[in-house]
Formats: sequence, C-alpha cells, structure tokens
Amino acid sequence: MAAATELSAEDWLGACRRAADGLRRVLRDHPTSRERVIETGERGEGGDRTLVIDAAAEEVVFGQLERLHEAGYRFTAVSEERGTVDFGGDDLRVVIDPIDGSLNAKRGLPHHALSLAVADGPTMADVLFGYVFDLGPGEEWHAVREQGAFLDGRRLDPPPERRGRKGRLELVAVESADPHWLAASAAALCEVTNRVRALGSIAVTLCQVAAARVDGMATLWRCRAVDAAAAQLIVRESGGLVRFTAMAEPLAAPLDLEPRSPVVAALTEEGLEALATVPSS
Repeated sequence: MAAATELSAEDWLGACRRAADGLRRVLRDHPTSRERVIETGERGEGGDRTLVIDAAAEEVVFGQLERLHEAGYRFTAVSEERGTVDFGGDDLRVVIDPIDGSLNAKRGLPHHALSLAVADGPTMADVLFGYVFDLGPGEEWHAVREQGAFLDGRRLDPPPERRGRKGRLELVAVESADPHWLAASAAALCEVTNRVRALGSIAVTLCQVAAARVDGMATLWRCRAVDAAAAQLIVRESGGLVRFTAMAEPLAAPLDLEPRSPVVAALTEEGLEALATVPSS
C-alpha cells in the first residue's frame, strides 16, 4: 500500500487541477445569482449556511481525494463543509475550502477560489503544498515548501513594497470586512496605508500579497485554517511574511475548523509590524 508521504507535489497539483476543472463546471451549471443563492438547508462544519454550489463543489474535491485514497494513499481531510474526514492516516493533513469567497460566488462577483493545503504537521508552519485557483479571473497559484511560489506556472518574483510620500504603504487589502470591524480599524488603517481594497476572499487576498499587487493584507476578525492555509504558504514561498497575530508564534495557528486568529501578511518586516497594529475583533 502506498504511503501518504509518497505523493509528490506534482501528484497534488494534478489532483487540484482536476478539482478546479470540476468546480468551473459546477459554476457553469449554475450561472446566475438566482441559482447560486439556493441553500441546502444545512450548515457546514465551519458554521456557515451551505449553498447548493458549496455542496456540489465539495463533491468534486472529495472525488479527487477518494481517487487518491483508492490508489492507496492515506491522509486526513479537514473541510469547510464536511469537517474532519479520515482517509486512513493522520501523518498528512489536507485542508480544503472548495469555494473561499462563497458570498462573491453566489452574487456573481469575481474573486472566489478553490483553496487546498497539504501539511505534515498540525500548524500553518507545517504546510508543504498550497494551491489556490481563483475562479473569477482563472488564475492558478501554488507553492511547494522550499521550492517557491508560482502564478500560472511562472515563479513569483515580486517587486519591492511601495510607500507613499508620508511613508505609508501604498495599498493594503482587508478581509472580514464587516462595517463594524472596519469602523473599529479605520484610525489604525489611516496610519498604515494610503488606500484599502476588500476582495472578499482571504485566500485570494493573500495571493495578491505574494505577487505584490498589494503591499500587505490584514483580516479584521479571526480566520479559519481552511481559508488561509494554502495561500499563507504561497506568500511565504514568494518571499513575503505572514503572522497569525493571536498565536504565540507567527505560524502556530492550528489546522482545524475553529476561527483561531487574525492573519496579516506583508512584503517586509516593517510592513508586517505596522499591519499587526491594526485592531481586529
């Protein structure tokens, strides 16, 4: 029987690409907001109401995991909808959000993504492979531990951080953009950045840091591992920095379904320190 650790990055990349193709079919079969807002009547293990497109997307992803399991590979899956699923081994953990940015997906807004991370331990520091497919623009992001980060197959080599005349970061993205949390963070953001963007997907937003499309990002509330595990590796492998601010160590956030900590990411240590001062709820 094949050991879980025998799966290569190319094996995981192939499985992710097949899953992304399946997710595109799901969304093509539900092209309008009227179709995408339909709920199943249940809540996923992450606590959110499950949309029909969420359930269909998870079926696609788990179809690929079952294919790997049938080939003899062993791992445990942690998923937004199904929770923890045992595929015969706990040496390897697969952390999945079939559609990060479900609100965008159901309303027809561009950024919503498949996010899948593979880890050989219990925390963010242990992620060895990360994959994010942004279903809006069709961009594929992935990273392999100690081998770099890639956008559509090209290695990421981001330009330097940009700052305005007063020394503030030129552009910062925020997530968990509840108006109350935005209001509580507004004064601190004014000290850190000149402009703010909110894309509506933690995974996609972290990827924007990896490509230096924004100079940093911060969530204004605690995020779940399923949203951030893959993309935080993409940031780090591109040369950027990530910190889960509620943890004693920057990458100590556990790979489970609880919303454990806000996350900040930046291109420099100075930028990261500044974003860590932005209050979160």
